[in-house]
Amino acid sequence: MTSTLRTLTVPLDVESSPGGLPSFLVRDDVLCWSRREAGLVGYGELTRFNATGPDRFLEADIWWRHLILEAEITDHVELPGTGPVAFGSFAFSKTSPHVSRLILPELVVGIRDGRGWATQLTFDDAPLTEAGVLASVEHWLSQPEPNGDDPAAGGSDVGPSPEAVAANGSAGFLSHGSLSEANWMKAVADGVEEIRAGKLEKLVLARDVVASLPAGVNAAEVLRQLAARYRECWTYGVDGLVGATPEMLIQVEGRTAQARVLAGTLDRRDADGMDGSPMEYAERVLAGSEKQRHEHEIAIDSLTRQLAPFSEAMNSHSEPFILELPNVWHLASDVKAELADIEGHVPTCLALINALHPTAAVCGTPTLVAGALIRKLEHLDRGPYAGPVGWLDAAGNGEWGIALRGAVIEDANTVRLYAGCGIVEGSQPEAELAETWAKFRPMLEALGIKR
Repeated sequence: MTSTLRTLTVPLDVESSPGGLPSFLVRDDVLCWSRREAGLVGYGELTRFNATGPDRFLEADIWWRHLILEAEITDHVELPGTGPVAFGSFAFSKTSPHVSRLILPELVVGIRDGRGWATQLTFDDAPLTEAGVLASVEHWLSQPEPNGDDPAAGGSDVGPSPEAVAANGSAGFLSHGSLSEANWMKAVADGVEEIRAGKLEKLVLARDVVASLPAGVNAAEVLRQLAARYRECWTYGVDGLVGATPEMLIQVEGRTAQARVLAGTLDRRDADGMDGSPMEYAERVLAGSEKQRHEHEIAIDSLTRQLAPFSEAMNSHSEPFILELPNVWHLASDVKAELADIEGHVPTCLALINALHPTAAVCGTPTLVAGALIRKLEHLDRGPYAGPVGWLDAAGNGEWGIALRGAVIEDANTVRLYAGCGIVEGSQPEAELAETWAKFRPMLEALGIKR
């Protein structure tokens, strides 16, 4: 056994997998990052890094750079996501006891622009060969699930409230999370009062509900459902955290960084019976709303201000566009930056995340005031919800979304779902509650729960 990481990446024929990357989601314990049938799937666990507290991103960055510094990397494909890859999930709050993690899998399968590959990772001295890598792929795809009923590996320990909320469907039922609907709406109203008093400009408040599934949770099927229904989102699965986020915190390829910022939401069901086309309705209600545009401008300003010190050039849409998803419309803007060479180094993904998180889109502004108010009003440890989730490779590339439209699988029969809303001066508690149910919909559909 050696402490040196060794990896071999070889081409993989993916033409026989017409479903693309989701066809490799065959195990409940896979690591997943997928969009438009492309992305990465990880199998097994070679090692991991855990951290908590305000320095969790920088500590993870140091661990990763140290690990790959002496690594023996043989890469016959050389694309973003080839070579050694770690999947990660980080707690939203620096005060949270939830453990942030980077996980190094034993095998990674990737698809990008129609090209497939597989990477085997090891600390052993045994030779790595193309035949061995392909045999490992077959092994992981055919191997039965491991024993145990706790795929969450550290989910929330807050149990579901016995007070049931409206839900039906034989697949499972819902219970209140940390706050009842009435108490959460009161928290929204209290947040609006703080904004009107001039203490902050925007606040993002989240709530949770608990899904109980007597027949058991099929994590692989949840990921496949999300990947199929929400192709324009990034479907993620890391250690029991699952979801399909529409929001990209930071994507790095070479020296180019990109982000997708969302703020402003409209339930697509609200367009039923309205005049004109659904998209015309969305343009009128979202783009034509002073409240929605104000919320969006706050989010864009927050990101570009934090990204500017790391960039030598930056551009973004002069006007937000309407992002159309199966459940909602969002006001969205894409930001692109060329990263600056700072003291001989381009900033890493995790260094950028350390500067950017939490954005106004998931916390509020000013950040410190909003963060303190979140802890006071939510009565909830968000854990990994609204924290960064994604992957990074040895070349400095990576994709990190914000863990939205997601849930934590707490045990074999329990899933905790999260959703949040941006609160500004014009926010109405009843409307914000309805928006959370629209945002719960992707996970409820994937779990087979009707409401």
